[in-house]
Amino acid sequence: MARKNDLSDKELPKAKLDKKALEKTKRLFSYIGKHKWKLYLGLFFLLLTGATALLFPLLLGKLVKTIENKDFSDINRIGALLILVLIGQSIFSYFRVYLFVNYTENTLATLRQKVYAHLITLPMSYFVQKRVGDLNSRMSADIAQIQDTLTTTIAEFLRQFILVTGGLIFLVIISPKLTLLMLAIVPIVAIAAVMFGRFIRKTSRKVQEKIAESNTIIEETLQGITNVKAFANEYYENKRYTLSTQEIIKIGILGGKYRGSFSSFVIFCLFGAIVTVIWYGVVLASRNQLLIGDLISFILYSAFVGASFGGIAELYAQIQKAVGAVERVFEILDEKAEPLQIDGQNGQLVSLKGQIEFNQVAFTYPSRQEVPVLKKVSFQADKGQTIAIVGPSGSGKSTMVSLLLRFYDPDSGEILIDGINSKNYALTALRNNMAIVPQDVILFGGSIKENIAYGKPGASLEEVKEAAQKANALAFIENFPEKFDTLVGDRGLKLSGGQRQRIAIARAVLKNPAILILDEATSSLDSESERMVQDALDNLMVGRTSIVIAHRLSTIRHADKIIVLDKGNIVESGTHEDLMRLQGGLYQSLSKLQNQVTVG
Repeated sequence: MARKNDLSDKELPKAKLDKKALEKTKRLFSYIGKHKWKLYLGLFFLLLTGATALLFPLLLGKLVKTIENKDFSDINRIGALLILVLIGQSIFSYFRVYLFVNYTENTLATLRQKVYAHLITLPMSYFVQKRVGDLNSRMSADIAQIQDTLTTTIAEFLRQFILVTGGLIFLVIISPKLTLLMLAIVPIVAIAAVMFGRFIRKTSRKVQEKIAESNTIIEETLQGITNVKAFANEYYENKRYTLSTQEIIKIGILGGKYRGSFSSFVIFCLFGAIVTVIWYGVVLASRNQLLIGDLISFILYSAFVGASFGGIAELYAQIQKAVGAVERVFEILDEKAEPLQIDGQNGQLVSLKGQIEFNQVAFTYPSRQEVPVLKKVSFQADKGQTIAIVGPSGSGKSTMVSLLLRFYDPDSGEILIDGINSKNYALTALRNNMAIVPQDVILFGGSIKENIAYGKPGASLEEVKEAAQKANALAFIENFPEKFDTLVGDRGLKLSGGQRQRIAIARAVLKNPAILILDEATSSLDSESERMVQDALDNLMVGRTSIVIAHRLSTIRHADKIIVLDKGNIVESGTHEDLMRLQGGLYQSLSKLQNQVTVG
């Protein structure tokens, strides 16, 4: 089944242009700042562009009148005026476009910066409920829609409005009778053409969707070609693709019928409307009620008004999409952020010792309030101790780490750091005293040096090298031709799992935290990589309070205390030796199970 990863501009949802939506849209202009004068000057040039466009049919009509009046003395003057109008319109259009683009780019740069700065300060609970693709779409497709609207759509909408209004005034002045006929025919035909065109575009999108579905079949088949051949399903896949392409044929042919009908509609209705207006104009001219020069001007103004009517309908739809995009972008800015310091100081003035105490901590995730995750958990870790947390999957191990980092706050109870409730610390300062080495390390797409220095932005190369050495990473880094400038690739995929893990450890070493969190840091590694990583971790844990979530119990035998979680409760606690002496205990059962798996 085909899936769309992002929305094209035409697929962005629209918003009703009601009072509430317009109030939200007004907020957008608060980001213009010192560039407001460019908007006002651009609007001035927009008015001049519309005015000069309206002068053009009038002057052409006067030029033709010189033949009717047989007064050729004004031919050169009117011709010169037409050239000046064209030159003026060209200059005004240049400055209008330049000024609108200038203020739009500056406004949206400020908006992007504000949205991104706010987005990264939102709590983890927000990101759990949102898809990354949706947030990325708001930062790209939605802001691109706003950009197009501010740069061209609004200006063009106002220009078309000027042409419609001014054109109608000139039409009434030239011939009220002919104007009534034109208003009865041309706008209706133009709007009908626009509506017909939209219907055809919908059909075209259906064809594209079906093509996407058929391409998905190809992609899935080739990616799983081993399964296809192993199950001898070549016939089935071929039939599936054939049925998909037949659907494309049906919709494509239907679209061809619609496009053919549309072409016939345009030829008959639009040109028929023009012929009708010209015919009636000639009738009026034959009765000496209209000059041929005025008829020429009238036809040009009619073309302006008809085209602008159709254009306004399309531009209005674009503005609706832009208003919807503005609402979605401001939804991010309206979310309550964490009280973080992102001014570069990072709250480094606070230095923790690393004493931790969970006191009757209970917690339930906001999205799953019917399932308690932790139930009045209490334990203490003294400065420099290693506390291991073990238990079945879903017992609440990772949740304890999330609470310690204050990704979430407990529903009840308290977490004390150095005897002070963690809520009383500045959030940035608290997290600056902690470092985490996760199970699945995701590196940024830059160099090895940049990824290690992420633990201490601005660190020197010597500091980075020292951290890499302590993490047992220096040897493999030095073997790369570009050494610390080696690019790790997207998410670090150019490095092995063990190499990524040691880069993460080097990052933690460089941060020099008081509290170290190891979230199953060796569970997915082979034996050789595990040995290297475990040696680096042992060095890193010296002198720090370490919270270790362990999957392999063999890695935590020497922990000062092992906490066994089950269904959100601490069911056992003690050293490895203490827990192994508990007959029928959960830790003993887990240990025996792992030994059986290892032997097997």
